[in-house]
Amino acid sequence: MNTIRILFLSTLLACGGAAASDMVKIDGGTYRPLYLKKDTPMITVGAYKIDKYPVTNAEFAAFLNKHPQWKKGKISSKQAEAAYLKHWIKNGGDSYAPKATDLKHPVTNVSWFAANAYCTAQGKRLPTIDEWEFAGQASATQKNGALEPGYNRTILDWYAYGRQKGLQNVGRSQPNYWGIYDMHGLIWEWTEDFNSSQLTAASSSANQMFCSGAAVGSSDPSNYAAFLRYGIRTSLQSKYVMDNLGFRCAAPVK
Repeated sequence: MNTIRILFLSTLLACGGAAASDMVKIDGGTYRPLYLKKDTPMITVGAYKIDKYPVTNAEFAAFLNKHPQWKKGKISSKQAEAAYLKHWIKNGGDSYAPKATDLKHPVTNVSWFAANAYCTAQGKRLPTIDEWEFAGQASATQKNGALEPGYNRTILDWYAYGRQKGLQNVGRSQPNYWGIYDMHGLIWEWTEDFNSSQLTAASSSANQMFCSGAAVGSSDPSNYAAFLRYGIRTSLQSKYVMDNLGFRCAAPVK
């Protein structure tokens, strides 16, 4: 049994470390924030780095082995709902691990607190809403693909049918202009900022969270994808977990 566990841990570390340092630099620029009027001033986004891929189950499992306080059954109820990592299976005693077939799937059922802790442990942080949106507005060929035919249609199709397909391995989609994978069509993603207030465990119940993962340009009232995302964002709190809610990390440019 110990040999099996060692082999399993080795697999997790191998899978987890493969993309851990895989980031791309975003030069920055300006964009119009979501959900605001068309005459809203443009927002300037400085240069930053962001992970090419969402964090996987394997990567998150490797993090938990080094930081057991974030394991299922150990994490505070103020920092995660009872459904935290509910898709993982028992791996002996009170230990849980992802299924072998799910190692390269994006980790989901994680709270903002756990996602933030993971990024901090990597010397990174969660991306801000502006950073995520600026990178996420890119299509495969343009920095801003919002006006491309079919751009929002693809996103809406994911809303309608994505969960029927289940989660897939990260990196299977076509990368966007920046070389980032899975910004749309795989999962929603946590971001760093929260309704203009800094989040703490003690105040978590009073704060709502934001996640990303869908569309841009919702100053256009016909952009239903963006309004759907607005609905999911405003329904979340920091300790919430969801089957299709994960994260990726960002970092400043040094």
